[in-house]
Amino acid sequence: MNRIVFLGTPDFAVPALKELTQNGYEVTLVITQKDKKKGRGKVITKSPVKIAAEELSIDIHQPVNVNTKESLELIRSHKPDFIVVVAYGQILSEEFLLIPQIECLNIHASLLPKYRGAAPINWAIINGESESGVAIMRVEKGLDSGPVYKMESIALDDRITAGELHDTLMYMGAKLITDVIELISQKKITPVKQDSSKVSYAPMLNKSMSLIDWNNTCQDINNLIRGLDPWPGSVIRYESKEIKIFSTSFILENHDKKPGTILEV
Repeated sequence: MNRIVFLGTPDFAVPALKELTQNGYEVTLVITQKDKKKGRGKVITKSPVKIAAEELSIDIHQPVNVNTKESLELIRSHKPDFIVVVAYGQILSEEFLLIPQIECLNIHASLLPKYRGAAPINWAIINGESESGVAIMRVEKGLDSGPVYKMESIALDDRITAGELHDTLMYMGAKLITDVIELISQKKITPVKQDSSKVSYAPMLNKSMSLIDWNNTCQDINNLIRGLDPWPGSVIRYESKEIKIFSTSFILENHDKKPGTILEV
């Protein structure tokens, strides 16, 4: 059975790690970001992937920089057939990408080449896309630019939030990565180069996006609120206070109120 080194940090990566081990793959090393202080109490917190790796009794490595000589030597010592990267959080060097015997793979939460970058789930909803999905691609030096082995899509309605889509795609990606590794091992699949003319990007979110602009259409406002849920969330200003908006719905009748007017509390 293939030997795998796994890189990941947040919740999104956990189902893939578990799926690989449950399907008999030998995950010999998990690499994740260092424990960080979180919350108002600044409590030192392990990453979700570290917690999962401890439960699975897998060796863990938490380097400040995964591309150092020491880290690369450690990874080489595991002699991985595959390296699987899922939302790890560091750029990987060309020397790193040469380590696996067979392939270095990444789960990306978009239908590439659309939405390369850090927040593909959110931007697909903010931009009102009718579908999203996951892609399994070869990791290359460029940002999410490697050839794609396989993609799976899901239709989007005007109610799904980024948090809900995140949870759906993380399980889709977990299943898809095991399928792709099996197909590569059997030499039954080859990757397809991305169409550079259709590339779009999904930059990181920030709190400055949260304030709702009532000059936008109701559809755009609905998309923004869903796309920023759960973080950073959407807000309106009322009497010098910020009010967080969790969800919206459309009304069928016309009215004469100015957009953003609070009708009832």
